[in-house]
Amino acid sequence: MFYVYVLRSLKDNKYYFGQTNNLDNRLKQHFYGKVLSTKSRRPFKVVGYKTYETRSESMWVEHNIKKHGDKKKQFIDSLFNERPPAP
Repeated sequence: MFYVYVLRSLKDNKYYFGQTNNLDNRLKQHFYGKVLSTKSRRPFKVVGYKTYETRSESMWVEHNIKKHGDKKKQFIDSLFNERPPAP
């Protein structure tokens, strides 16, 4: 299983998109400042993630999100639209 995830920096209120095959480990790396590209933007809140069957699929989704601004908003919106309603 592969994941495309979204973090929101509580410092600058900007989003970070990434992909991984080990979501728990990767999030810990972000939270503990082990990722150079996000180290100075901590702390983070996890916005959400989506799962994919193959690495190539998750890499393609991440690539499209990072290259096309409208895809960022669509991805974030889709995370909220797929959540079940609160009880």
